[in-house]
Amino acid sequence: MSSLMSRCTTLIFDIGDVLFSWSPVTSTSITPRQLKAILGSPMWHAYECGRYNEEECYSKVAAQFSLDPVEVRQAFADARASLQPDDSFLTFIRDLQMASGGNLRIFAMSNISHPDYEVLRTKPADWSIFERVFTSAAAGQRKPSLGFYRHVLSEAEADPATTVFVDDKPENVLAARACGINAVVFKDVVEVRRALRNYVLDPVGRAQTYLSAHAGEHDSCTDTGITIQENFCQLLLLEATQDRSLVRYVQHPTFKWNFFREMPTLTTDSFPCDLDTTSIGLMVTQPAVDILSRVMDEMLVYRTEELIMQTYFDSERPRVDPVVCCNVLSLFYSQGRGEEVEATLDFVVAVLENRAYLDGTRYYEGAEPFLFFLSRLLQTTDDPVLHARLDPLFAARTLERIGTQGDALALAMRILACAHVGVRDELDARALLLLQEEDGGWPSGWFYKYGSSGTKIGNRGFTTALAINALKTLSAADATTPVDPSPMRMHTATALVASLAPQEYPRRRSLRDIAKIMHAYSIFVDGFHC
Repeated sequence: MSSLMSRCTTLIFDIGDVLFSWSPVTSTSITPRQLKAILGSPMWHAYECGRYNEEECYSKVAAQFSLDPVEVRQAFADARASLQPDDSFLTFIRDLQMASGGNLRIFAMSNISHPDYEVLRTKPADWSIFERVFTSAAAGQRKPSLGFYRHVLSEAEADPATTVFVDDKPENVLAARACGINAVVFKDVVEVRRALRNYVLDPVGRAQTYLSAHAGEHDSCTDTGITIQENFCQLLLLEATQDRSLVRYVQHPTFKWNFFREMPTLTTDSFPCDLDTTSIGLMVTQPAVDILSRVMDEMLVYRTEELIMQTYFDSERPRVDPVVCCNVLSLFYSQGRGEEVEATLDFVVAVLENRAYLDGTRYYEGAEPFLFFLSRLLQTTDDPVLHARLDPLFAARTLERIGTQGDALALAMRILACAHVGVRDELDARALLLLQEEDGGWPSGWFYKYGSSGTKIGNRGFTTALAINALKTLSAADATTPVDPSPMRMHTATALVASLAPQEYPRRRSLRDIAKIMHAYSIFVDGFHC
């Protein structure tokens, strides 16, 4: 929907156990467990809705729980006295409002009796940040009643689609979501702060600030915490951003490229140049044509007996990886030499057709890198034969991935691959938006790995750059007037339906699998009727 990239403009907070803490330990014989049982009783709920006065409530509660009314009154007096505002969180809310340009509206919504609310307002907290506080006592209804949420939305004149509700109770959050409100369960204040930033502030602007603030420092890191100074992600980051100031790379004198910028890390002391980094490096840096031709001629030496391109400029390391093959194909097709690597294309098509990439490859983690670099290949060339072979199948395989599990990098790659076939992957975009970290960047995700050890490598800078591009793609689609579906999209829809045939799939489909694919197919159908 077009509101995907819309920022939230209204925040509604619960008060108890969110903005204020309190203690159920009192000076009476009433235990914390008993006190909480009272708070959860129908009698107390009616009191919070204004149906009984304080004296009536305490008397009825004492009778129901076989307690002394005097002790009940004292217990709640102690509970009131224990109320303490979370000044740090309140300051965060104020700062968030300022960061939004003053356009953020702040409300509170609490299940609370009128007497308790009067005491609460005497507490030294920054009440001025709230445009209004809605209480169950005043509304005559309490959370999780849907009517209370609708009352607040109506009184505040707030759009639920651009409103965020924060509460510590899952049932209250569920009710808010049932009213169309974005909602966050308050469990950990750090996570809640991160979520609110992601709802309120511009994700692309924050991410671009992160990239600029760390220019020249976007090194990769292993899952064991070791920094890897390499060329590969630097080149991809440059391609994704077109900003040379962000990256550092070292070019080999022969114009072949090595994965490592300097000394190899976690591998042999002598490490050969590879066709993967070289293919990316040549396409990004665009050396003279004669240099390109010379290096590409040498690349053709390193093929298997089946003429599939290998990974290294080293006959003693006969490794084959379909993602590497995609990048080599991109280079050759970009230079009009696709006919020289037909066997490699056949291999890539077979991997795509049979979903051989689902568990990742020797050097790449998960399914998305293969599909992402395959989409890059398709954008590199207009070769009609290549597109005829790949377009329908690629579209079907890409749509199968919508909604599957993935880290930030996988989600960004998936969104971009879907965009290539004309599909707005809003489901994964929502998940991606919520993963943005407080500093504006995204967590690295795991991109590639050492073939021998399986040690995973990720790069926050590259993941953040792809996330920016993915969100920009969706934002651009919002502003684009719908047009009649292209033949490519028609082929895609046909291929998608055909892919449901069980004989084409190596395992029996679950209802969830079919539902995901039909959801993706419905996106196409909706597009055709625009």
